[in-house]
Amino acid sequence: MADEKFDVVGTNIAEKATMIWNVADMLRGQFKPHEYGLVILPMTVVKRFHDCLLPTHQAVLETYEKVKKFAVLDGFLTKASGYQFYNTSRFTFEAMLTEADSIEANFRDYLAGFSPNVQDILAKFDFDNIIKRMVESNTLYLVIKEFAGAKGYLGPDKISAVDCGYIFEDLVKRFSESYGEEAGAHFTSRDIIYMMTDLLLSDADLSKGGNITVYDMAMGTSQMLSCMEERIHELNKEIDVTCFGQEINPATFAIAKADMMIRGGDPNNMRYGDTLSDDQFSGYQFKYIISNPPFGIDWKREKKAVEAEAAKGELGRFAPGLPKISDGQQLFVLNGLSKLSPDGKMAIIQNGSPLFSGDAGSGPSEIRRYILENDWLEAIVQLSTDMFMNTGISTYIWILNKNKPVERAGKVQLLDASHCFEPRRKSIGTKRNDITDHCRHLIAQAYGEFRHDAVYGDKDGIYCQSKIFEAEDFGYSKIVVERPQKDEAGNAVLKKGKPVADASLRDTENVPLQEDIETYFKREVLPYAPDAWIDAKKTKVGYEIPR
Repeated sequence: MADEKFDVVGTNIAEKATMIWNVADMLRGQFKPHEYGLVILPMTVVKRFHDCLLPTHQAVLETYEKVKKFAVLDGFLTKASGYQFYNTSRFTFEAMLTEADSIEANFRDYLAGFSPNVQDILAKFDFDNIIKRMVESNTLYLVIKEFAGAKGYLGPDKISAVDCGYIFEDLVKRFSESYGEEAGAHFTSRDIIYMMTDLLLSDADLSKGGNITVYDMAMGTSQMLSCMEERIHELNKEIDVTCFGQEINPATFAIAKADMMIRGGDPNNMRYGDTLSDDQFSGYQFKYIISNPPFGIDWKREKKAVEAEAAKGELGRFAPGLPKISDGQQLFVLNGLSKLSPDGKMAIIQNGSPLFSGDAGSGPSEIRRYILENDWLEAIVQLSTDMFMNTGISTYIWILNKNKPVERAGKVQLLDASHCFEPRRKSIGTKRNDITDHCRHLIAQAYGEFRHDAVYGDKDGIYCQSKIFEAEDFGYSKIVVERPQKDEAGNAVLKKGKPVADASLRDTENVPLQEDIETYFKREVLPYAPDAWIDAKKTKVGYEIPR
């Protein structure tokens, strides 16, 4: 059923997004191709607002006439509009077109009629300057006319909030591609999101109702949040879901806030800023966290703020350690862990680097040590290559749980789902593979049954494999092995009765945590170097997870 829904919705999204993007034909010559999105994205948001508000437009105007002299208007007008936003202008898109000579003044009047929360969105788009350029190029009327047509209709009776969100995603993808940006920084396809939501909710007891909080620290246009909300409500419609998110890109933030307003959530929970250096949710705790933060991106810009946060120790988010400056993805993991409630659970996408990069004692290893020694790592799912539209590399879903079930205590499940995919009929960038219903069920079954060395599916075709490890299996003691300097006669050089180490003969050994260091040393080192010894002061504990 979900596959069919995915195909149908995918087709509708593509058709509608293509139609909207074709409005760019009006802009050729006046705007450069990489600038088309500067017009298309805010116009799409405005038109979505317009079409949502159209049925209650007259009621809002009548209410406004009654209350316009009141000190506080918002409550009356949002009640009249049926949304957490409204517009008090007399104009609609259709009405604007009847006064072509006054199109700029009328359009600006219409925009000025929006509630303050919409004004914030328009400001993030820098829409005022875009309108000026459309006026100067004589394209404003043509663009409004295109959006006002039947093909440009974006009302909720025809396009659901989730589908509209994916239309936004598709448009952002096209804009990013035309701009030469990493389009995938804003886009995670719903097959992967649904896999993440299924893993997060696999053991959830949602029978009691109440409120559930969900947070995405790098939300893009907020589609992970909306899909999580959708999934929770499929299990229990009576549960309230409160979504929170932060985003650094102004255009995608504006879309996320618009999407939240349209879905009836609190737009104030959508916050703008850099999560690493400008945390908008300090002191918050969340039941679920779902996120696909950037990986392979340096944190040089945030270095001062991140180091200041780390200096706070346990009062900050980054006390366990800092990753290498060239890749900040583990900082997002630490940010998430700092905000997980005591019974919270997080699904976060990462590349292979956080599994193994960094030697014992390094920042990356210390972060892994922090996670594993607190027993918060529940599972890691290796996805196939070519799952994302901007990278063909292997990616991993980490599942972290602050309250692991008893049977998982002290253990970590590694799921190899690199063969659990079906090829797409048509690739999207480098995304050539999908996690279909069948694939998702296999992975969810393997995760849920929690069996060691179990294969799910057809080993010659689509399958995933589950392995269970003790958390301690990933740890090791890095010991420094010294050898003595020798004098001309071949005897060890002594100082205060102890041999002097020869730095040129120094070596290291990684001893599994589950093995006694002295036993290992006697077995693996002394038979080959009888004069060797361990410098115990230099022993460090490290953790790495095999790929």
